[in-house]
Amino acid sequence: MNMPLMIGIIAAIVVVYSIVNAVGKAKNPVKKSIAGVLTGFAALIAVNLLAPLTSVSVPISVLTVLTAAAGGIPGVTLILALNAFF
Repeated sequence: MNMPLMIGIIAAIVVVYSIVNAVGKAKNPVKKSIAGVLTGFAALIAVNLLAPLTSVSVPISVLTVLTAAAGGIPGVTLILALNAFF
């Protein structure tokens, strides 16, 4: 995947996520968006740090990072579910 396409995808995710939060009449949509992204990253890191104990790991790639950023903890759960089935 080329770099301009990845930057465009990331920008589109941020814009859509902010619009959804703004439409949902959140008091601070930007703060909630940033908090969701950070919790997604933290969950992805936690899954990989606990891999020796749980035998579950997720390879870090552009797709998994974008999914974790866009979906937060439910996004990481989706990655784990798809990893279990495929």
